[in-house]
Amino acid sequence: MRIPQARIIWVGYLVYNSLFVLARTDRSLSVASLIGAGVVEPSMRILLSNDDGYFAPGLAALAEALAKIAEIVVVAPERDRSGASNSLTLDRPLIVRKSHLGFFYINGTPTDCVHLAVTGLLDTLPDMIVSGINHGANMGDDTIYSGTVAAATEGFLLGIPSLAVSLAKRSDGNYLTAARVAADLVSRYQEQPLGPPVLLNVNVPDVAYDKLRGFEVTRLGRRHKAEPVIKSTNPRGELVYWVGAAGDAQDAGDGTDFHAVAEGFVSVTPLQIDLTQYAQMDLMRSWFGGLTRPSAASLEHAGR
Repeated sequence: MRIPQARIIWVGYLVYNSLFVLARTDRSLSVASLIGAGVVEPSMRILLSNDDGYFAPGLAALAEALAKIAEIVVVAPERDRSGASNSLTLDRPLIVRKSHLGFFYINGTPTDCVHLAVTGLLDTLPDMIVSGINHGANMGDDTIYSGTVAAATEGFLLGIPSLAVSLAKRSDGNYLTAARVAADLVSRYQEQPLGPPVLLNVNVPDVAYDKLRGFEVTRLGRRHKAEPVIKSTNPRGELVYWVGAAGDAQDAGDGTDFHAVAEGFVSVTPLQIDLTQYAQMDLMRSWFGGLTRPSAASLEHAGR
């Protein structure tokens, strides 16, 4: 007996819908498990990048974890570009190459990688950008210098939800923990989209996954002043300098990213781009006296 095509499609839809609803209500059957079993096709396309280079173990762990729940493409720097911040390369052309793993790598910064991928390299825009997994924390002032955070920031500036994921210590190297945390966050976003694009800075304690105490939404802490530069002499007898280590945590109280990670929680900090110091705007107007143009708010107030 031949079954009509329309009926096959309808039955397939009912099975898919039932499994999806079941996955949302039964924690033992997740959407990720359905995708991994080949029952459900990945519904998200994710761009991965980092600042440690395309060969970094953190990126490999991240790609392996997210490939189970989404379609991924990797565009990363050809070498370690830690501390590159939000810099774009404007003084020379950039070259895109493809590694034996299928990762694309570029002779530029993390920001270059995301910018090129989103504005011309990829045929289809990603639904999300995940940067990492960084070898070391990106908390407090680190976010200003971090290439990991910069890659996610570039995605956010281009209107795409973005995560920056860092492993908070450099010792044990529990990249699988951080990769699983990233997959948890992406899966949650798949099932509960946040609406407008977000920029999240995620720091994961360097412990086994089952040792994590949960998630905590935090604010950025602050570090003490950086250590002095380190003077040295190269083989040619020339005086050279190495940038000193970052300062220890200064503002690390309850509610900060430093405190959450120290207590064993995954720190999730929503970031914004607006650097305006609003509390000082009236002070600046007063400092300039009558030299500045009145603000729209002050003109409205004067007309009442």
